[in-house]
Order: sequence, then C-alpha cells, then structure tokens
Amino acid sequence: MIVLHARPSPGFRDAVEAIFGAGVVTHVDEAAPLDEVAGEITALLHVLTPVTPEFIASAPKLKLIQKLGVGVNTIALDAARDHGVAVCNMPGTNSQAVAEMALSLMMAVLRRTCFFDARTRAGEGWTADPSELDSVGEVCERTVGLVGFGNSAQLLAPVLAALGAKVIYTARNRRDGPYEYRSFNDLMAEADIVSLHMPLTDETRASVDPFAMKKGAVLVNTARGELVDQARLVEALITGHLRGAGLDVFAEEPLSRGNPLLGLPNAVLAPHIAWLTPETLVRSLTVAHENCRRLLAGETLLHQVI
Repeated sequence: MIVLHARPSPGFRDAVEAIFGAGVVTHVDEAAPLDEVAGEITALLHVLTPVTPEFIASAPKLKLIQKLGVGVNTIALDAARDHGVAVCNMPGTNSQAVAEMALSLMMAVLRRTCFFDARTRAGEGWTADPSELDSVGEVCERTVGLVGFGNSAQLLAPVLAALGAKVIYTARNRRDGPYEYRSFNDLMAEADIVSLHMPLTDETRASVDPFAMKKGAVLVNTARGELVDQARLVEALITGHLRGAGLDVFAEEPLSRGNPLLGLPNAVLAPHIAWLTPETLVRSLTVAHENCRRLLAGETLLHQVI
C-alpha cells in the first residue's frame, strides 16, 4: 500500500492519479493518524506531518519513506535506519517555486504590499499618510545575502543580480561563480536582505540571531522556522532593528492565534507553501512514482538519504 499523508488540493489529487494511476495511492489527511494503515503500508509519501519512531515501529511492511521535498528533519531517521526503512528526498524539484517565493517575499516587505493592499481595499489608499511611502524600497543596489547556496539560492542569485542587487552568499563550500563568498557572521552583518536556504540540523537550529543582522535589514525565510530564534525575531521587528521579515516557515506550525508574529505589520506571512505549486507537484510525484517502481523492482532508489 502506498499512502499519501497530506491534505491535498483537488489539483494535487488529480496529479497523484495521473502519475500513479486511479486508486493506487491511499490518501490520509495530514491531521489524522496513520494507525489504521500502519499494518499494510509499504511506502509513505511524506509532506510535513512528523514521521515518528512509534509509527515506524508499528509499520512492519514499511520499506520507503519518500519525502515530497528536500528537508528530512521531520522524519525519525535513526528509527528508520534501525527498522531497515529507506528514506529518500528529491533535491531540486521545488527549487524554482522556493526561489520565486523568496523573491516575492523580499518584494512584499520592501514595497509593503500587504499594508497598501489593505489600505486600498479600505478606501484609504490615496488618503494614507504620505510618510508611509518613506519606508518602501527597492532590491536594486541592496546587498542580498544568501545563507546556503543550493538549488533554490542558485536560481535566485542571477535574478537578484539582474535587478541590480549585490549578491553574496555563505555555504559549507565555496562555489565558482560571480558571487562573493562571506563567512556566516560577516554575511549577517553586511547584508541588507538575508534569505535563508539551508537545512535544519543540530548545528543550524536557532543559528540566525536577528540582532546579529544589520540594522534596517530584511529577513526572508523559506527554509525552516527553527533556524531563527523566534523570540529575538519578534523583538527585532517590534523595536525596528529589522525593517521587516518575509516568512513562509515557523518554529510552530500551524501558528497559534496568539503568536505575536500575527500582529506585526512589518511581517509578511505565508503558511509553508513556498514549495507548493502545481509544477512542483508534478515533478515531485514523478520522482516518487519512480522510487516506488524501483522499490518493487529491487533497484537502487533515487536520492536515498538512508
């Protein structure tokens, strides 16, 4: 049994059936436990709901956990290894969507898109305090620091450069190319916009301190919420140390109604959908289908993590 643990849109369901065939994949809502299918599941198509050690231990036929995306921090990797369960991801399939979302969040913060949208809908767009326009800005001539230089960052960099930004980056390894390398600390201090594109690991968790960033800078996070010290981020936004933040990911997902980020006018928020486009789904499901075929045929799996 192949199970998709998610809350798929109608288009997502159509893509699953088009690629896997009608009725081949069993859908379980992401808010529901997998207990009822644990005894029969052989391949799990995983999105965000954590795959726990307890579930893995309860699924004797499970042979593959296929992440629809890149980050595997939501999967109990040690438990999967102990039970002989392969874990695969799919680097590159969502990179275009993530790069475009990161750019859109930068623009939305700099141009205060949400603020002016609300004012315009309220009939106040042309009568707002003119001083509100003093706090908008352009990407051009700003220094954009990319933290991590994988697929999405590499797609984003030339677009930013074409708009007139100076692009710098930090990564575990330097790359050949036209962009300047910085140490993590130097990038944080220099960049006018910091965009996060790194995985969540024990080393990177809470590694981004907003107060280590340049005063008046913008933070964009389409990677993982836990990379940032959220309490410090809220404080930096309230005090004006940061101009603003564009956030698609959070330490707490979904956000509780009382989360202070919800009340901050200089934060542009999205519900972890940077990766989620119809184009990404087709690419991702194609890889997942191929890995399920390879699993059945006893062939080497694509992008196997463990």
